[in-house]
Amino acid sequence: MNEASSPTSPAFPYIELKEVFKILENEDAIPWMYFRDGVDIHRFYGDGVTGPTAALIRFRKEARVPMHMHTGWEHILVLSGSQRDQNGIINAGTLRIHAPGTYHSVVSEAGCIVLAIYEKPVKFLEGRAVDSFAA
Repeated sequence: MNEASSPTSPAFPYIELKEVFKILENEDAIPWMYFRDGVDIHRFYGDGVTGPTAALIRFRKEARVPMHMHTGWEHILVLSGSQRDQNGIINAGTLRIHAPGTYHSVVSEAGCIVLAIYEKPVKFLEGRAVDSFAA
């Protein structure tokens, strides 16, 4: 976190990520953590278990996130590459918003990095009867 200050206003902590669409140029400087096989995460805030979270998620080539349901709003901004779910392919520069109660699985054939902002954790539906998708 950084702190902004000026002579007329108090300093407040903030998080800033510059040049997000050039994320690949600085990808190795990000402290990634394991999320799932082939998928890494860097959380800005939140723990992914309770309450809201904002994170970068990096999909390696052919990486997948299994079927999951959104228990709150989720915003996905693709910063590099592309990913695919039951609604089709979303490419770099695309924002997709998933409403509470929606579900999908995700695959990135060539790899991608997304900014994910969600109000509540997802619920993984592995092994449950839902619409099939090869992800």
